[in-house]
Parts: sequence; structure tokens; C-alpha cells
Amino acid sequence: MLIQVNGSRREADVDPDTPLLWVLRDVFGLTGTKFGCGIAMCGACTVHVGGQPRRACVTPVGDIGEQPILTIEALEGSTTGQALQKAWLAVDVVQCGYCQSGQLMQAAALLEAKSTPDDADIDAAMSGNICRCGTYGRIRAAIKQAAADLPLPAKAP
Repeated sequence: MLIQVNGSRREADVDPDTPLLWVLRDVFGLTGTKFGCGIAMCGACTVHVGGQPRRACVTPVGDIGEQPILTIEALEGSTTGQALQKAWLAVDVVQCGYCQSGQLMQAAALLEAKSTPDDADIDAAMSGNICRCGTYGRIRAAIKQAAADLPLPAKAP
């Protein structure tokens, strides 16, 4: 089966029911996407499928079709990803770091959908991503900082 990952067409000789997470990690060697709970409750495995955040641990690779997949390994290729990574470092978000790839991918989807999120927007978007270290306040601050650093979207005339 052919799927597009981080801008490249890749071949995966797997059953269509294989979770995307295992194709990314075990077949393609993209280990930035983490296994957390296996039931889509923690968010550690969040990737973008067709531009939307999805939990890779419960997404069968056969359901992807032609939709492009973006993983944490390619996040720095976007202006939003660069702003988030810079803010994550500036605010010192990371403690253990295990959940951070999923947190960053979820935050990137939020900022792509809403360029100036308020606390309620951030809480709603990030609520399914668990951080066992409890860095939620710093995550919120980093998202706000990244949003402030991004250029405002052009307004239609």
C-alpha cells in the first residue's frame, strides 16, 4: 500500500487494519510519534492526516487513502511548526518529553485553524493530550507565544 508521509510516497507491505502508529514507527522508522495508551485517550501518537490531528494508534492505515500524513519529524518544515518549537524552548515546556510530539502536533493543528486562540480555545483543542508531568500552563503559554510570533493571515479585500 502506498501512503504519503512527510511529503514522500512510501510503500508499506502491511495489513490495511494495521494501526498507522506501527507503520510509522516499525515500517518507516519514524519514531518521533509515540505510543502512549493505545486507545486514543492520551494524544502521544497525534499526527496530521489530511491536515487534521488524528490519533495514529487507532487509525487503520487502510483508512488513510490519498490523504497526506505529517509527523513530528516534518513539523519544522512549516512556519507554524518553527514558531511552536521556538516557543516550546523559550517557555521551557518539556520535562520528561514523552508526550511532547503529540502536544506539538495538536498545537500546530490548533494554530492552523485559529491563528489567535484564547485560553478556552487552547484548553478545548489540547484537552485530549495528557502530560503526566503537568506542564499544561507552560504548554498554553508556549502556544500563545507561538501565535504572537506568527504572521497574521491576510484578509480578503
